[in-house]
Amino acid sequence: MLAVDGPPPHEVPVDQARAGHEAETARMSGPGEPVAEVRELEIPSPAGTIPARLYRPEGDGPLPLVVYLHGGGWTIGSVDSFDAVVRALANAAGAAVLSVGYRLAPEAPFPAGLEDCLCAMRWAAANAAALGADPQRLAIAGDSAGANLATVVARRLRGEVDLRMQVLIYPVTDAGCNTASYREFGERHGLTAASMQRFWNLYLDGADGLQPDASPLRAQDLAGSPPAFVLTAGFDPLRDDGEAYAEALREAGVEVECHRYDGVIHGFWRWLAATRLSRRAVEQVAGALRARLA
Repeated sequence: MLAVDGPPPHEVPVDQARAGHEAETARMSGPGEPVAEVRELEIPSPAGTIPARLYRPEGDGPLPLVVYLHGGGWTIGSVDSFDAVVRALANAAGAAVLSVGYRLAPEAPFPAGLEDCLCAMRWAAANAAALGADPQRLAIAGDSAGANLATVVARRLRGEVDLRMQVLIYPVTDAGCNTASYREFGERHGLTAASMQRFWNLYLDGADGLQPDASPLRAQDLAGSPPAFVLTAGFDPLRDDGEAYAEALREAGVEVECHRYDGVIHGFWRWLAATRLSRRAVEQVAGALRARLA
């Protein structure tokens, strides 16, 4: 099991938690591998513009396009702090990856970040060809809070954007925070139950956390959602969130592949410089994307 130094996010001001997350990146994620092209973009939206970064690996012709939504409890995290893992994913999947810098709480609470992600996915679908991507081979992916946003976007855009796949890395799926994995791992290293509760409070800012756009596990209309790849971590309070959502998708008739990585904590997905399991997870996700986006 990996551990991360420093106070948990619920014990420090938001600015300090954000700085700690960025500092952790240098130690745990490494510098990132080269890709063929990196392009900074601004996506127009009703609220202004949404910063995004397009990663294009080597390859001729239009590539598949994956829209990526980073984790961080809707409060911390950035395109920069997920740069290394997104580079690795683009290369391994042979797909262009658009990493979206959606608005964060508490400055922009629910549903601002979700609205940005919906806007970014629609824009990516409409502009895929201009990005050198194939508009017929689209997927959405995210980790933690980003996976929460990704699966809500996938459900909301059914019938509007043809997504071939949703990739959910240890997703947040329910504001109840009362599963067996919360009780078992909520006071250990890494993400704690107290930190997760603070993230929910900052994100919701008084809104109803049990509505399906916040807690996708509460949605009653999952049928027709894109096929899903769900990855969970064995020592993660969110483990049961992800696995319960995978089962809910299956019960709705959605094709689902779910894998638990035992022996690791929340956050390991992007720690490429610290554990070989991160690379293994990236390769497994990339293989699933290649199969769906071929």
